[in-house]
Amino acid sequence: MGSMLLIFLALFPMASAVVSYLIGRKNKRSRDYFVVAVTVIEFLVCGYLFITFDEELAFVWEGFCYLGIHLKLDGFRVVYILIAAFMWMMTMLASREYFAHYRNRNRYYFFTLITLGATVGVFLSADLFTTFLFFETMSLCSYPWVAHNEKPDSLRAAATYISVAIIGGLITLMGLFLLYQQIGTLEISRILADRNMISNRTLLYILGGCIFVGFAAKAGVYPFHIWLPKAHPVAPSPASALLSGILTKTGIFGVLVLSSQLFLYDEAWGNVMLLLGVITMLLGAILAVFSINFKRTLALSSMSQIGFILFGIGMQELLGHHNAIAVRGTFLHMVNHSLIKLPLFLISGIVVLNVHELDLNRIRGFGRKKPLLMVCFLMGALGIGGIPLWDAYISKTLLHESMVEYIELLHEEGLATGYYRTIEWLFLIAGGLTIAYMLKLFVAIFIEKNPKDQRKFDQGKRYMSTASTIAIVGSAVVLPILGFFPHLTQDRLANLGEGFMHGEGLDHAIHYFSFTNLKGALVSIVIGVGVYFLIIRLLLMKTEEDGIRYYREAWPRWLDLEDLVYRPLLLGVLPFIGAVFARLVEGITDHWIRSLRLGIFSPMKEREMGREGVVEEAVTTFTEEIEETGDLIRRGLSYSLLLFSIGFTVTLAYLFL
Repeated sequence: MGSMLLIFLALFPMASAVVSYLIGRKNKRSRDYFVVAVTVIEFLVCGYLFITFDEELAFVWEGFCYLGIHLKLDGFRVVYILIAAFMWMMTMLASREYFAHYRNRNRYYFFTLITLGATVGVFLSADLFTTFLFFETMSLCSYPWVAHNEKPDSLRAAATYISVAIIGGLITLMGLFLLYQQIGTLEISRILADRNMISNRTLLYILGGCIFVGFAAKAGVYPFHIWLPKAHPVAPSPASALLSGILTKTGIFGVLVLSSQLFLYDEAWGNVMLLLGVITMLLGAILAVFSINFKRTLALSSMSQIGFILFGIGMQELLGHHNAIAVRGTFLHMVNHSLIKLPLFLISGIVVLNVHELDLNRIRGFGRKKPLLMVCFLMGALGIGGIPLWDAYISKTLLHESMVEYIELLHEEGLATGYYRTIEWLFLIAGGLTIAYMLKLFVAIFIEKNPKDQRKFDQGKRYMSTASTIAIVGSAVVLPILGFFPHLTQDRLANLGEGFMHGEGLDHAIHYFSFTNLKGALVSIVIGVGVYFLIIRLLLMKTEEDGIRYYREAWPRWLDLEDLVYRPLLLGVLPFIGAVFARLVEGITDHWIRSLRLGIFSPMKEREMGREGVVEEAVTTFTEEIEETGDLIRRGLSYSLLLFSIGFTVTLAYLFL
């Protein structure tokens, strides 16, 4: 019975998507209630599995797409399917009000439910083939979120999103082919034992790198992050909460499988993950400091927090058998970031509904006389900032202490520690930048006055529905509970999740609120306050002719990685290289045909005809025949390529459907 619940959790939302679409054709209100009911049922089943969890469960569907569907429930997975179901339930509660005046609501709910099933399928997957099937289904079905309002900016961001997803997915698929060829399995539980079959270390890193690309792109890891700051501002806010809070974690899930199975305790891999993590968390935080768009700032914040998680993954590899503190910090920061972004993005949806703007200069002062909204936003801001007594303080403390512990180990062995001490400081600086940009958002929306629309903002009209209030308050209240009672909440969650990443278990108690651990948070707070007053208030604001100070967009627009590198590469350089290669192949083919004509066929014709005039006529005729044959060959090649493309498309459709 328990194992059948696993496939139910993946397929029930997908089947319900079809039913919701049919209901929506007749009665939109009934459709809305049905969708909420589906997500509530999904959450209750996940909650039941979480409460009763005492042993692993498995489900196998043999023969599906040859390799079959393999699902598994362990401590890590039961926590994350519960978080996914909780986030979907809350966003569906808020969606009814948010989409009241939107078009294409039936499409939105249809693809949202399919994406829920695919996301749960990713977290339950027990082999990388199953992971890939659900992962690509999730990527394709979340595309309509980004393109929902069908405006030019939305369609461009959606094109970027789907391009990154497809290209990353194909590269990952190539890596999976190589891995399967080398070890004969894609089962996650067998990769660690069978990885020694790959004797060529270069090949190991190549196939691991290929698999990493697709998952890292979905997670928003630099340099594959380009979709993230563009998709969030144009996507509906409930969808943004899911994109940021949970879909990025499916990418992290894949990176965790690689790091804890194929590259467990691999120092080189750990250093690469650590470096990418530092770049991602710093770049995301810096861009968020410069951003003056509410949702774009939250999106870049997600990019930065993914960098913190990748930092933890790198530390797991470097610490080796002493990695328990890094494992627990990584898992808990995944959980905390998911839960924090839920109320923050739902609040951004309330702002959009009332002001129809996201620019800080136009929405400033909106929350001045809205204490409930202010408190809920403050819970998320304090959490993501790593402020003591809030949830992410615990996970950031564990991540920081993992670096401190590694530096101590290097010092005991007499090795240089300067590089890692620098990274430790960059970690604290990134934490300070997080505080700075969240302080900017809080002050702009809830403290400052709007020079034009403040009276309208302060009117006593109802600014959010009961369902939205339940979703926002219910999401926000979780955060201080996790922070105030870490030993009762977060430690227990970490105990469930650490086995998935081969955590060795803590050999000492963690005193979260000791001065040693509080010191790191205090350093980040000082840095954050300094950045806010010395950079944001002084350098990133300007005084206009009316004497009012406005936030200004100071980041150079030409420093856009997509426009600067990716689009010129994909739309210019690669097509040019392809055209040159095609011309080269065509030239070689023509030369080969002429050589055959002059070197073989002409003498044969000359011997057969016997007379010079007749030979010339025969050669001319034969030349025309050869040229016609060359045209037929080229047409045949084109036809073959066309058939290949059709076959490849049909194969992908079969795999996805």
